[in-house]
Amino acid sequence: MSRLYDFHGGIHPPQHKDAATGSPIQALPLPPLLHIALAQSVGNAARPTVAVGQHVRKGETLAEPDGRLSAAVHAPTSGTITAIGPHPFAHPSGLPVDTLTLQPDGLDEWQPRQPLDWQQADGTALRKHLQAMGVVGLGGAAFPTHLKLAAGQLATLVVNGAECEPFISCDDLLMRERATSIVDGIRIAAHALQAGEVLIGIEDNKPQAIAAMQAACAGTAYRVVSIPTKYPSGGAKQLIRILTGIEVPHGTRATDLGVQCLNVGTLYAIARAVLHGEPLLSRIVTVTGAVTRAANYEVAIGTPLAWLLQQAGISDPGTDVIMGGPMMGITLPDLAAGLPKAGNCLIAKSAALFPPRPAEQACIRCGDCASACPAELQPMDLFWFAKSRQFGKAQERHLFDCIECGACSYVCPSQIPLVDYYRFAKSEIWTAERDKKNATLARQRHEFRQFRIERDKSEKAARIAARAAEQAAKLATQAATPVAASTAAASGMDDAKKAAIAAALARAAAQKEAKPLSEQHTSGLDDAKQAAIQAAMARAAARKAAAEAAKAGDAANPDRAATATPAQTGMDDAKRAAIEAAMARAAARKAAAQSAQADNTAAANPDSAATATTSQTGIDDAKRAAIEAAMARAAARKAAAAEAKKDAAP
Repeated sequence: MSRLYDFHGGIHPPQHKDAATGSPIQALPLPPLLHIALAQSVGNAARPTVAVGQHVRKGETLAEPDGRLSAAVHAPTSGTITAIGPHPFAHPSGLPVDTLTLQPDGLDEWQPRQPLDWQQADGTALRKHLQAMGVVGLGGAAFPTHLKLAAGQLATLVVNGAECEPFISCDDLLMRERATSIVDGIRIAAHALQAGEVLIGIEDNKPQAIAAMQAACAGTAYRVVSIPTKYPSGGAKQLIRILTGIEVPHGTRATDLGVQCLNVGTLYAIARAVLHGEPLLSRIVTVTGAVTRAANYEVAIGTPLAWLLQQAGISDPGTDVIMGGPMMGITLPDLAAGLPKAGNCLIAKSAALFPPRPAEQACIRCGDCASACPAELQPMDLFWFAKSRQFGKAQERHLFDCIECGACSYVCPSQIPLVDYYRFAKSEIWTAERDKKNATLARQRHEFRQFRIERDKSEKAARIAARAAEQAAKLATQAATPVAASTAAASGMDDAKKAAIAAALARAAAQKEAKPLSEQHTSGLDDAKQAAIQAAMARAAARKAAAEAAKAGDAANPDRAATATPAQTGMDDAKRAAIEAAMARAAARKAAAQSAQADNTAAANPDSAATATTSQTGIDDAKRAAIEAAMARAAARKAAAAEAKKDAAP
């Protein structure tokens, strides 16, 4: 006989379990549609791996885990995915969540199943298999089971078969009818945890379950322990205290003290996943309250709750329904939601079972809530801090040690729904922490963006500097080897260009030999340019001579200078000289153009250019222009002399 310990507080509410335990577990047909929520654990929602219109088989993965706290989702039967999107969820907020809608085809066709040899597999392989099978805690918390098996070499594995909350009896019926499979799950879990001993705690109001588990454990070292009926003895910390005497203090995990606690429903799911390769596709659900066929049903995950209640014969479809027990459960805002993995009980309310709660009154600080609290908190202080939104002080009073069992609300003479205040405070704290986390993440992202911009600028400047250095090195190399570069360039010229250059050089040599010595001493300017320069000099001399002649004439005969008109004198010789100079310039430009054309012709036909002689072509245009320019200068001088002579006459 094991020694038992007691925990602080606790209450003894009416049990109301007999209505659903009078018959064995009932099997239900498949509903027309299954609404399988992607959020089936305490972690992130799973990521869909199927598409609308896709046909799936029973046991096929519909969504894969998203993170270590997430759980996979599988098809409870074969059929077609008809929708993926928001749908009502079993949550007090009433907010929809992403959901897969599956239309069964009635064939219930399995995909190939892959059991795991757990005796040969190591702990890592076992945990990966359980996560892939979507196994979570079925006691109500939906904590991923593979994480609970991560601890090793524990002193004690505690099996939770207490099921202390009123109305709920799914674990009781499971232990009565499927004790052998539960013990198989205990073997697997004890092997993974390397547990030194196994203690199975069951409340003494379940004698049939106790007997069935004792028979299944025969020949093993597992001990089935009957514990007193007291709410909430099914809490993990409370059951550990009852069976081992270990107190799990604030901020400490049970595994740190060498103890782990698993629910009997979770252990049954472990056995099915490991020994048979079956994902978590269904669970036992207690349907009771204002229904005509109260019982425990094996229900596929995703079954619409309204359809399930109809199968149980709900008397009033419009009545409120509680999911979970009356102490810790929630009132469902929408019965269109599909059954989640954590849904262990549905209670249809009635006035006889759930009379209206009296109006809330002021707290009289009687202390009854503190006496009933199994976590040894001060619920009245937490109530004041939550109501006044002093969440920091509530946390200092260990708000998160509250297991929301509802014992304080049950005994409160002022009918204050204390647990509702605690849930509100927790949600506000979680929201503030999430916002702080998001703000920190946004700041980190902004800082990294600024760092990335500066890094890109530095890298770009470095690349530009490297290219500039490379270009400078190339230029230095080219300047150091000009002869090699010119040789390389010359070698690339084609024969046609070489021939043209040779012809031009030959023409230049022939022209130089044909010019008289008086013209060869020039600076290398061609005849056209020389003619233009000489014409400009002639114009300047003509203008100067005309100006001097006019000045001399005005000085010798002022009356004539005053009375002379252009009509009387006609066009003076200076203007005539200017016109002749302009004609000389035009002739020079024409000669230059003709010379360039002749050079081009010679380049195109060097043989004819080489054989041409001066006697055949005559005096070229450049020489002609030079002669005309000289004649213009002589005419200008003659005109200037005649004008001076005329002015000197009396």
